[in-house]
Amino acid sequence: MKSTDVVASPEQHGGDGSLAVETRGLAKRFGANVAINGVDLLIPRGCAFGYLGPNGAGKTTLIRVLLGLTRADAGTMSLLGHPVPKHRDVALARVGAIVDEPRFHGHLTGRQNLQVLAAAREPAARSRIDASLERVGMLQRADDRVSKYSMGMRQRLGVAACLIGDPELLILDEPMNGLDPAGMHDMRDMIRSLVAEGRTVVLSSHLLDEVQRTCDAVAIVDRGNIIRQGPIPELLAGTSLTLQVDCSEPDRARSLISSTNLAATTIDVEGDGLAITLPAGTSRDVFAEVARVLVTGGIAVYRLEPVQASLESWFLQVTSRLGDTA
Repeated sequence: MKSTDVVASPEQHGGDGSLAVETRGLAKRFGANVAINGVDLLIPRGCAFGYLGPNGAGKTTLIRVLLGLTRADAGTMSLLGHPVPKHRDVALARVGAIVDEPRFHGHLTGRQNLQVLAAAREPAARSRIDASLERVGMLQRADDRVSKYSMGMRQRLGVAACLIGDPELLILDEPMNGLDPAGMHDMRDMIRSLVAEGRTVVLSSHLLDEVQRTCDAVAIVDRGNIIRQGPIPELLAGTSLTLQVDCSEPDRARSLISSTNLAATTIDVEGDGLAITLPAGTSRDVFAEVARVLVTGGIAVYRLEPVQASLESWFLQVTSRLGDTA
């Protein structure tokens, strides 16, 4: 490889410099099983992007294809503007990845494991070991054997292993697996801080609610197909919302609301209040009208809060509709 190839611009390689990952018609089969089915995936630079779906949906297979660990049967792809596999070596020089789960030599310390990995990279990688360990909160445990690490600590060490290469793109396969709530919170903060530096973080996961707290945009995959992709607020903008109303006399409140012309999909009594499902794009004036009707009817309103559908509930709605039309 010529030295000039290492610094070649994305334009010289025919890629889109605004995208960290781009695939067109990507496909992979294992016998009769279609793991990736003509996937068009566009991941902008400088964001946290979730590749989401149930276990067995093809998430890990896509990562393995992107990294060249298994060969695609059809389609094209590029990483950081460089077409792969043609310029795989150039692209992967600035990519850090964890596939399946981090694997290390248990009899070595965390620091020693990173030293082994750094030896296979550019000389500067070794000088980044301490900074990477500190970045993931592992510097104080760096000289303990990995066999003594918890799953969360191994996940952190896996991210540190990525960071010694100073990557522009990190690809993390199920990084929340095995983490307790505190560990998930720490991983989420770490991912957001990496994005704040201008890096791109792609994470595959089946934990949709957790990813909603972490990511800017997502692609939803099921049975090897991308169902939807885009910024999370845009995907949820067309969903219904629920107006949560805490009030006195919920049963009578339900009757009052039902007798109006309010375009509610459902009105359910839940505990000490109502859950009123409203169509997408419902005006705030409707919320005020609900409050007016209840107060005029002599019902005390303690709380009135619109709640947008979660990513998980939206995903279940979409996949349910697809199943109905299959």
